[in-house]
Amino acid sequence: MRESEKFDTHQKALSINLDGTIFGSFAEIGAGQEVARWFLRVGGASGTVAKTISAYDKEISDHLYGTGSRYVSKPRLQAMIESEWQQLLEQLQATRGANTRFFAFVDTISARNYAGTNDCHGWLGLRFLREPGEMPNDVILHINLMDPSNVQQQEAVGILGVNLIYAAHRALVSAEEFLRSVFADLTIERVEIDCLEWSGPAFRDWNRNDIHAFLVAGGYAEAVVFPADNQLIPLNDLLYKRALVLAPGRFDSVTDMHASLIRDTLAQLPEEELEGSRGGLGLFCLSVTNGPDKQSSVREILEHVAKLHQLGYGVMLFRAQELYTMSAFANRYTKLRIHFAIGLTVLVRIFEDRYTDLAGNLLEGIARLFVQNVRLTVYPMPEEELRRRAKAAGRTGWNWKGTDGIVTADNLHPSAPLDSLYRYLLESGLILVGKSEQR
Repeated sequence: MRESEKFDTHQKALSINLDGTIFGSFAEIGAGQEVARWFLRVGGASGTVAKTISAYDKEISDHLYGTGSRYVSKPRLQAMIESEWQQLLEQLQATRGANTRFFAFVDTISARNYAGTNDCHGWLGLRFLREPGEMPNDVILHINLMDPSNVQQQEAVGILGVNLIYAAHRALVSAEEFLRSVFADLTIERVEIDCLEWSGPAFRDWNRNDIHAFLVAGGYAEAVVFPADNQLIPLNDLLYKRALVLAPGRFDSVTDMHASLIRDTLAQLPEEELEGSRGGLGLFCLSVTNGPDKQSSVREILEHVAKLHQLGYGVMLFRAQELYTMSAFANRYTKLRIHFAIGLTVLVRIFEDRYTDLAGNLLEGIARLFVQNVRLTVYPMPEEELRRRAKAAGRTGWNWKGTDGIVTADNLHPSAPLDSLYRYLLESGLILVGKSEQR
């Protein structure tokens, strides 16, 4: 068992304190000073802590780190790293530089406010030397805080920060080992890491897209996004106040028909839904879950992402495949209606899944989906293709009536008594019959 896997947070902080070659500063804004506190309370802090600071006042923060950026943002974090690093070297390089692996740890966090109305997230950053005098390395994390209370969120940030400093010095054999060490003693129910960036010689062999996909496949995030422009960003930045069109599927083959699912639905968004929004945004949705007890590999995921990017739209990668989990995630960041653009086979899967993880099974799964201000826009499919796919998937209880070889959602019928529920959703306008000139 590796040392990084058996040490708890106390032991990690103490081992860093007792290593006379590691020395640095801490600058933390929001969620207390929980990271520095670990090093201060375990003993031997003078061996590691050069300085701690917490600039909560906005004017003081601006004086230290400059103006012009949001206080909980990547630009603010980068300004903090640069300032703290330069100050550290200016004051200590001459006297300690030959024998010291300097580091600067910074974070800027929006933990749960008193009213519980804010987006609980933050940025953590670390600049460090692996050996004295080498080129510095940077690692930056964007996190979502999932605990229900401010105190619990502070605790999670403290553990994560200690893990990050420890992993940077003791667990850099591979990206997978590094992430395991960073996430030790935490769960995805407490913290999500949905964006990870790095630079410097310590990370020379790391692949950006591989690790971004691994954040979901490895259980560190519920979802990540691969934008169409390939500029990886946290989902809260991308989805905030957007009218969303999501196109989920397995996408074993990709054609322009899939792009038209998004394109046509975006074109049909009502003007009243777009008012006060940041505009419409279309994304394909993939899941790492690929059938019962089967998970797609990172290589398979990235092959699908690359094919979908050729159609001009970004891709969201989810842990789960149920649409109600996808919409619940998106609802963290936008209160606008979410439109799923799907074909008939995805619609059939929604009604065929048993939702065994829910106490109410199918009825609860359907209820969870439509209670979230969701609409399903279902596009037609050639009758022969629907017959072939239904047979391959073992969907035998459905029948339909084609018109000129095309089947639409309103001419599709599950077996009774499910057909009554299906008809209700159609007549209530929760399931919409998509129209496209290309079908």
